[in-house]
Amino acid sequence: MAITRKESFIAFVPSRKLSSSYLSRGIGVGGGALSGRVVFDLDEIYELREKDPETPLILIRSDTVPDDIRHISAADGLLTARGGSTSHASIIANRLGKTCIVGCNHLTVWEQEKKCRINDTIITGGDFLSIDGRNGSVYSGKHQAREIKPGTETKG
Repeated sequence: MAITRKESFIAFVPSRKLSSSYLSRGIGVGGGALSGRVVFDLDEIYELREKDPETPLILIRSDTVPDDIRHISAADGLLTARGGSTSHASIIANRLGKTCIVGCNHLTVWEQEKKCRINDTIITGGDFLSIDGRNGSVYSGKHQAREIKPGTETKG
């Protein structure tokens, strides 16, 4: 017997700004559209939560290990350079209900320097980034998103 769930999800509002800020794609493994500030460690997470508690935080890692559970729990989203749909990052982020993209091949991470590069774009801690956990798209900057209810999805 198949059980289907009809849930709403968050999607980015299509726009020229969104299209022009496309950086790369990975494997979307959970969540919908999320725009937030980039973080690389717990200190950045705590600092940004104190300064701006309403803004979502996206943790960036080359890959995750079990010791990263505190980081993943404290962030709202996760983007990794390595991994697949059954990787540690995928499973943990999914279980915690986080927006997550893994296997972003064009992502190079320098955690100690608190920066990364996606293709030719350098991103540092605190910069805005947008990720779509449904289709794996990664965008620079902050973008508008809206809730999509079942049956109202449009192709675009």
